[in-house]
Amino acid sequence: MAKKTQVELFLELAQPNAQGKSRWVEKIEFVGKYKDLMFQNGWSWGRSDGLLAKKYLLERFPKRGAIQKVRTIGFNTQESFNQTIRSDIKDYYKDKKCVMLGICGTSVNTRIEIDHKDGRKNDNRVSNLATQRIEDFQPLCKAANDVKRQICKECKQTNKRWDAKNLKGNPYSFYEGSAEYTENLGCKGCYQYDPVEYRKQSAKRIAQEASQNTTAFIMKKLYGEE
Repeated sequence: MAKKTQVELFLELAQPNAQGKSRWVEKIEFVGKYKDLMFQNGWSWGRSDGLLAKKYLLERFPKRGAIQKVRTIGFNTQESFNQTIRSDIKDYYKDKKCVMLGICGTSVNTRIEIDHKDGRKNDNRVSNLATQRIEDFQPLCKAANDVKRQICKECKQTNKRWDAKNLKGNPYSFYEGSAEYTENLGCKGCYQYDPVEYRKQSAKRIAQEASQNTTAFIMKKLYGEE
């Protein structure tokens, strides 16, 4: 008998009714045959872009902080973004190293996942297998992808983009645009969207500034007052 997925295990435990509503299921119930449902910092099988959320509206308690219990509160009737990636794109990236950490391993956290660059996942062209492009995606190890996913989630909530200068040595906050998320620019310009393009554009800008300023100026740009 095939092993049940996390979604199947949760639905077996929660037993949603005909309206898609279930009881509260507490984390302490994730034991025995349901132990694979246990999570710590991230609710991986309950992600907003995951299989469970595509079918059901999910509620967690509390809304912030460590999750204690979850339930379904109805069916999700909204049209969902198709996350399927075309096979030739998968083949292209499967052996590439993570563009964040430079690794490509076999352990859970170092294996490569093919990431949709646009964390909002609201572009119908990228949702369509026929119109997807290689440059819509990037290789990230699971550890980096998990972190990016959380950063994108916070951006959706606040419309404040992640500042690349959070990483010491990064000279600019964005390679295009500002901290404010806009529909016109979208995710473009954010380090998380495309760290490779960020480095390319930063190299061009820093080279131009270097031709016009002293070494001390450049070191201050990269590392602050140290």
